Amino acid sequence: MSELLIDDTEGVRTFTFNRPESFNAFTIALKEQFLAALQETSADPKVRAVVLTGAGRSFCAGQDLKEHIALLEAGDPAPLHTVDMHYNPMIRTIIAMPKPVIAAVNGSAAGAGASLAYASDLRIAGASAKFLMAFANVGLTADSGASWTLPRLIGHGRAMEMMLLAQPVAAEEALRIGMVNQVVPDEELLSTAQALAARLAAGPTTAYAKIKEALAAAADGTLEDALQAESRTQAEAGATQDHREAVEAFVQKRKPSFVGH
Repeated sequence: MSELLIDDTEGVRTFTFNRPESFNAFTIALKEQFLAALQETSADPKVRAVVLTGAGRSFCAGQDLKEHIALLEAGDPAPLHTVDMHYNPMIRTIIAMPKPVIAAVNGSAAGAGASLAYASDLRIAGASAKFLMAFANVGLTADSGASWTLPRLIGHGRAMEMMLLAQPVAAEEALRIGMVNQVVPDEELLSTAQALAARLAAGPTTAYAKIKEALAAAADGTLEDALQAESRTQAEAGATQDHREAVEAFVQKRKPSFVGH
């Protein structure tokens, strides 16, 4: 049985972590498979939107601690290298993905699993979803980009509280504080996320990529950095076929048909 399921439907690629008996925790094998698939997806122009979700009752529990402990006891350096080898490249690839990424969070999202959701562009939570940053409980600190992504979603103070106290945040609270964009009944989660992804997949993909670039540049930069990034990305988006099509459609009072470039 594959630990990662991949489905392609009309420009939408859905990744499903498929270790439900282990709450979809990351083994080395799953990390390697997922990272390679993410990198391939980023470069594939046929994929115009991405959905991340988990099989069973959990989105992703983060690192598989059973494997982690076994490697530590064996003196294997892999547990200490996995951040650089796997988690950091995953987060870089998701954030730089030149197309929208939606996390459909079912059940618990913990540690690196929650960090995947934070790195996504949009987050839809099922009613039973909960987010947990439990690194401190196992004597570790944040990884997988959470120290960068989480404060930008909910603010420094709330992020620090989640990290230090390691208390779960339920779906409705996550919505209230801006951690997620929408909460839906569990049984409607995947269909809602895929419908939104399908809408985005039919949109101006290059423009979405340039929006992501501009917001990323502004996140840490000065006003001047933001203005320069906007100038560059606007020029690049303005040179696309989709921009010309949208302007023509506006003048002709019809719905535009976007091709993604």
